[in-house]
Amino acid sequence: MKFGGTSVADPDAMGRLITIVRQQTQAAGSPPPIVVVSALAGVTDALIEIARLAEEGDAEQAAAGLNALLKRHLAVATAMTADGRADLLAAVGHEFEELIGLIHALAVLREVSPRSYDAVLAVGELVSSRIVAAALADHGIPSAWVDARRVLTTDAEHNTAVPDMSETCDRARARVAPLVSAGNVVVIGGFIGATANGVTTTLGRGGSDYSAAIFGACLGVDEIQIWTDVDGMLTADPRIVPQPRLVPHLSFAEASELAYFGAKVLHPSTILPAVAKNIPVRILNARRPGNTGTLITAEARPAKGQLTALACKRDVTVIDITSTRMLMAHGFLRRLFEVFERFKTPVDVVTTSEVSVSVTVDDTRRLDGLVDNLRTFADVNIEREMAIICAVGENLRADPSLFSRAVTALDRVPLRMVGQAASRRNITFVLRDADVPNAMTRLHEEFFQRPFSATS
Repeated sequence: MKFGGTSVADPDAMGRLITIVRQQTQAAGSPPPIVVVSALAGVTDALIEIARLAEEGDAEQAAAGLNALLKRHLAVATAMTADGRADLLAAVGHEFEELIGLIHALAVLREVSPRSYDAVLAVGELVSSRIVAAALADHGIPSAWVDARRVLTTDAEHNTAVPDMSETCDRARARVAPLVSAGNVVVIGGFIGATANGVTTTLGRGGSDYSAAIFGACLGVDEIQIWTDVDGMLTADPRIVPQPRLVPHLSFAEASELAYFGAKVLHPSTILPAVAKNIPVRILNARRPGNTGTLITAEARPAKGQLTALACKRDVTVIDITSTRMLMAHGFLRRLFEVFERFKTPVDVVTTSEVSVSVTVDDTRRLDGLVDNLRTFADVNIEREMAIICAVGENLRADPSLFSRAVTALDRVPLRMVGQAASRRNITFVLRDADVPNAMTRLHEEFFQRPFSATS
């Protein structure tokens, strides 16, 4: 059971979490759940800002930000505990004491390395998981806190670490499984791990979903539940399209496409460990736990004649690479994509012609160096403020009319690139970011006429 930041945001949210976990522990024949939690809502963003202030040498403002975070966590810890309050407050204070010392040192150096950045951000999950474990125990639910860094083992690629599944599973079976067998609800922070040498790492933003799936796969659970603040996967982002519908069921493949192309309710990597072990994933609303949510399984149950959902990735950059040397030449694409590999920049959408290649990227941290390198053998043009809309559905494989309906729905919307993957499970449209609301609305009207309701 993974609970996101809004599900642990304050005492009221934690109270709902406790009720949900208690119901799970009381289910007949069910072992105690493993609870994976994110940082309190807004805390990771606050820690990012504090790290930025430290890098600028603004120790005073960084300290003020840390003090505000400490007060907030102490207030939540105090509200959620009685018997175990003293120990919990001491543990929270210790985590922040170490963080304050680290931030002070970083402010003096005016440098925040990727390794230090991970150490700063990890505190959010370390503290929230301690509070949830203590709160469960204080409410009569046997619990055990486990430091995620002692279980989830990763490589040393800080900020976007890759888990070592074999070592992680060995540690989970050795350190988590016995606690569950003894009747404890194990509480562990998501998003964070450590190298084999014990150096703190993070999996990237939204990585708590991924952590939950990793632990679930390692321990062979029956289901992975993602508890969030929406009723499940929706047919479109409600911030763009009013009244989207709930998607009650979708396949692992569909969910992966939607998550990768911007569906915020699920981290793109979440599905991978679940697929490997064929473990169902369910997305549920912590504010309305009685709702059925969205079930994700290996097999799809596509609605007749329809797509499954739409997703959108904003703030995308299009890179056009043109060279007459491409014409009738072999090896050009290999040379081109070696540049993206060297600069560790993943590509989302690719289109090619005889003399040009167009790609989209959403990670522009190394864009300047990447473009300079490409320009040593090709002409390069960059177009910013673009977006990708992805229409997903298993039905695309069997019904070619869906493709034409989608393209027709976007009549007179300027499309920069259009593509369909070999799996024929999605259609991608690259367009100006400013055109996204209009395009998403038109596609949604074409394929999802019935308005969403909580009972659908």
